[in-house]
Amino acid sequence: MEDLSYYEILEVSQNADKTTIKKAYRAMAKKYHPDKNPGDKEAEHKFKLCNEAYQCLSDEQQKSIYDRYGKEGLQGMGGGSRRSSGGFDDLGSMFEEMFNGFGGSGGGRRRQNPADMDKYPLDMNVDMRISFSDAVFGCEKEVSFKYKKACKDCKGTGAKNGKLSTCKQCGGQGQVGIQQGFMTFTQTCPVCNGTGSSASNPCKSCKGSGYDEVKESVTVKIPAGIDTGNRLRVSGKGNIGKKGNRGDLYVTFEVEQDKHFIRDDNDVYIEIPVFFTQAITGDTITIPSLTGELKLELSVGTRDKQRFTFRGEGIADVHGHGKGNLIAIINIQYPEKINDEQAELLTKLQDSFGIESKPHEGVLESAIDKMKSWFK
Repeated sequence: MEDLSYYEILEVSQNADKTTIKKAYRAMAKKYHPDKNPGDKEAEHKFKLCNEAYQCLSDEQQKSIYDRYGKEGLQGMGGGSRRSSGGFDDLGSMFEEMFNGFGGSGGGRRRQNPADMDKYPLDMNVDMRISFSDAVFGCEKEVSFKYKKACKDCKGTGAKNGKLSTCKQCGGQGQVGIQQGFMTFTQTCPVCNGTGSSASNPCKSCKGSGYDEVKESVTVKIPAGIDTGNRLRVSGKGNIGKKGNRGDLYVTFEVEQDKHFIRDDNDVYIEIPVFFTQAITGDTITIPSLTGELKLELSVGTRDKQRFTFRGEGIADVHGHGKGNLIAIINIQYPEKINDEQAELLTKLQDSFGIESKPHEGVLESAIDKMKSWFK
């Protein structure tokens, strides 16, 4: 494909006009684009050749030189790397169109009238920290917040007397170009936020922000089972726009940790300290739960970190899908000191188990026998 002329690469005749060349490039670029041919090196190479061909043929000056002198004639122009009225800028707009609705309505996004656009989102969020118990059982809380309301003096424009002028950054286009390699991409103008207009003189009342902040509070009912990261929507309590329409308030929760209970989704874990004699004999003990007390029957020889599950004793699902479980994890405790009488009793207890009380001896004898075989 490298040996083909630019016209042959785009599959057009030498007398093709700009519209025909552009249409051909669209089809070829879409066909060989890397996003549509992941991992295909040949398609990637053809894609680059199509870009090279279109860059030249879409520019009248480069096309004229190429027609007379071929690729060699373009070398004095830096290999065709310069920007032109129909080259890279056009490529950027074409790619934006092709991969954001290629073959659709055939035009860019219609820019909204600056007078109708709000300088802030209508929906807003506040964070709320609540206790573990409030999250488990639900409650009512008062939320205090500040919402934005369009400034009356500038009608929400941020400009003195509401008079806007053409944005100097984007020239009123609402978009600015960014050069990346041989292509130019567009993005929303950071100065006017895509409106194409900006304030020459800022409004004194709102200092150019376009809004005033108003304090308000509202009581929200927090359902049982709410968890960190969950959001609650309060309809019609958000920011107010230029036309008086109001967004929603979202409350995002952070739940405090509890000293004893550890939450995992709707399940709750609690560590239960158990004395070693209770674990050996299989005692019945009383443990705390979210709603009161529960009886835990230890099996004879309960192990350290052994788990006992109480189904339906966890946290209610915030969407009403039942309850989680309570999982009690055993933490066996041993005495730090023992007296003579206790030592004697423990010795008698150990002796009563016979060989069962000395499991290490079997391991030791096996290891010694194995070591002896190494030296035979």
